[in-house]
Amino acid sequence: MTKARPLIAVVDDEQSVCVALQRLVRSADMDVETYSSGEEFLQAVQTQQFDCVLLDLHMPKVNGHEVLSRLTQFSTRLPALVMTGHDTPETRGRVLSAGAAAYLLKPVDGRTLLDAIATAVAMETS
Repeated sequence: MTKARPLIAVVDDEQSVCVALQRLVRSADMDVETYSSGEEFLQAVQTQQFDCVLLDLHMPKVNGHEVLSRLTQFSTRLPALVMTGHDTPETRGRVLSAGAAAYLLKPVDGRTLLDAIATAVAMETS
């Protein structure tokens, strides 16, 4: 039996970013679901089986740091690619220490992002 196309979650409070990332991921022959908040994604991850999540770090209410922390409560490890437009060495260290598979700066180069997704999905399936 062949595995279905990877399912990627995009979590960003900016709709234009969600739409752009959705188009990019679909162009690489992957399925994608978008979420405009950390809360919405955390509800979905309880019933959906994602292969990877693209996670904005700075969102209102439940931010990317909290989403990363709460993902550890689930039984399966979900690779998280964290994206931010506000880079600091402290933030980078905190995100990677929390288990993120990658730390990417916005605006994210499409090829770099797709390569990071492919690496994360390959790690998840191995």
